[in-house]
Amino acid sequence: MSELWNVEGDKSHEDFPSIPLNTIRVATDNFSNINKLGEGGFGPVYKGVLGDGKEIAVKRLSRNSGQGLEEFKTEVTLIAKLQHKNLVRLLGYCINVEEKLLVYEYMPNASLDNFLFDPTRGEQLDWKSRLHIICGVARGLLYLHEDSRLKIIHRDLKASNVLLDHEMNPKISDFGMARIFGGNQNQANTNRVVGTYGYMAPEYAMEGLFSTKSDVFSFGVLLLEIVSGKRNSGFHLSEHGLSLLAYAWRLWCDDKGLELMDPLLEKSCVTTEVHKCIHIGLSCVQEDAADRPSMSSVVVMLATDSIVLPKPTQPAFSVGRVLVRSAQSSTSYRSCSNEVTISSVSPR
Repeated sequence: MSELWNVEGDKSHEDFPSIPLNTIRVATDNFSNINKLGEGGFGPVYKGVLGDGKEIAVKRLSRNSGQGLEEFKTEVTLIAKLQHKNLVRLLGYCINVEEKLLVYEYMPNASLDNFLFDPTRGEQLDWKSRLHIICGVARGLLYLHEDSRLKIIHRDLKASNVLLDHEMNPKISDFGMARIFGGNQNQANTNRVVGTYGYMAPEYAMEGLFSTKSDVFSFGVLLLEIVSGKRNSGFHLSEHGLSLLAYAWRLWCDDKGLELMDPLLEKSCVTTEVHKCIHIGLSCVQEDAADRPSMSSVVVMLATDSIVLPKPTQPAFSVGRVLVRSAQSSTSYRSCSNEVTISSVSPR
């Protein structure tokens, strides 16, 4: 165990509950397919019930997973240090020769994408609920960037990584790709770009550069998806080949921004709030990372009606679907010396 966790002397896991494998086997009925909730980059996720009746979600590291032991250790060591109402809570872990498992609080409403991109379930997300989710995710991301003891870059914020509890409160999940910045560090570079197409900032997708501003870009995409009810990845107007970001930008420039809004919101929306959210979303997906607001600014903009919002410039990837053509036939490709691993997003 100690050899496995020899990561720069980090001992944060030592005070974190290690749950016996047999306890998890019993809770999940030996990882029964009936209890399987879904499949992620880490591996399958199962629902379980502990002996005291507490419901749990168990992430099981797949031997064929694109993510591996390092991501597993990252998730445990990071989550053990983080406590915020808009971050999913890790209850414990199990690691031995047979299995590597993460045990989380169970989210009865699963993930945001299960509602947002489903025409039937989408009706359950009125404007008040969507704005509540937007603001909660913003506060959770601000905590990661500025308000915890660490500066953490999530690197894979997307609708399927936003879980919803029984009251539809949002909780950011999946920290396997997250990275910690120390001291005055504001940016880092990697030769192994991991993430989900449609949510990755251009400087990260193309050059491997990531920072808090690459998370801001992902948040902006998510915000526009929540407003529109449409996925950025795979969205296009056939006659123009426009991405969701390009479509939103075109409507904005034509002073028709509200046409981006999900028709399901017509009866419940507050148009001034929708317009403001579209404005903020476009500010977050600007091509130049320096032009994007910080999450602290985003939280203030969402909470305040009296401030003048900065005028957004053209978003990244707004010229069409060039990048998706280069990536759609494979989950990975090599450009220069950088390896890029892209997860596609599809309905569960």
